[in-house]
Amino acid sequence: MKQRLLYIIIGVTLCLAVHAKYLGDVKQLPADSITICKLLAEARQLPASANLPLFFAQKFIGRPYVASTLEGDAQERLVVNTRQLDCTTLVENVVALTLCAQNKQYTYYAYKHALVDLRYRGGVIDGYPSRLHYFTEWITDNTKAGVVSEVQSPNPPFSAVQAVKVNFMSTHPQKYQALREHPEFVGAISKMEREVSGAKYRFIPKKSVGNKKFLRKAINDGDIIAITCNKKGLDIAHLGFAVWKKDGLHLLNASQLHKKVVLEPMTLYKYLQKHSSHTGIRIIRINK
Repeated sequence: MKQRLLYIIIGVTLCLAVHAKYLGDVKQLPADSITICKLLAEARQLPASANLPLFFAQKFIGRPYVASTLEGDAQERLVVNTRQLDCTTLVENVVALTLCAQNKQYTYYAYKHALVDLRYRGGVIDGYPSRLHYFTEWITDNTKAGVVSEVQSPNPPFSAVQAVKVNFMSTHPQKYQALREHPEFVGAISKMEREVSGAKYRFIPKKSVGNKKFLRKAINDGDIIAITCNKKGLDIAHLGFAVWKKDGLHLLNASQLHKKVVLEPMTLYKYLQKHSSHTGIRIIRINK
């Protein structure tokens, strides 16, 4: 135990030394870099069989839910915030940490670059429109990068098809600070929405999420769950991670309802039935 603690302290020290050298244009507090380095140092001691996405996701349980933590800067830059999370930033932080651990890159520098690659189109920060705002495009861009793969078979349970049609941002610019302050961005956002729209993806309808026999063959612990919806102009309503328990599939998520990151006590099937706009789930798996 003492030796493991020593290794973690050494790992954090090395990670922070690299962090100090490669800070770059990042919005964060010292607590964020310390958290990242501590988690990577702990991951370094895990056995090869460890489920990394679940390991990291569980470490964030209890963190406050706060929306719009990426907004508010006059100029787009990387935001690191492990203290306050929404459903998307929870997923991005966990995936970035997982990639670092898988690649045996236990530095803040590696984490920062992984986060940029995940969050921005082609891994390049080029203003607000370069961020991957719709999760369907997030999946597509990160699939091209070889980071994730979307699971769309077998059928059942992937018996439904989502025809993506997004336009919420361009038709509701008043809801987004950057679009209110920079109406010239709306054209670029609208162009992106047209490019994302029209694609079709197989998903599991919410009536089938209670069928544990089929689901266990299709969904693994630590898979990303993207909840589809019928809200006009949107593709995905919420995100989280798959966790199997004795009573079925559960969602580990940054919850607006609970105001923190939680492992939902009710099964995902029951959770979906409580939201009339939710239509089912898409499954995204982090590549190894």
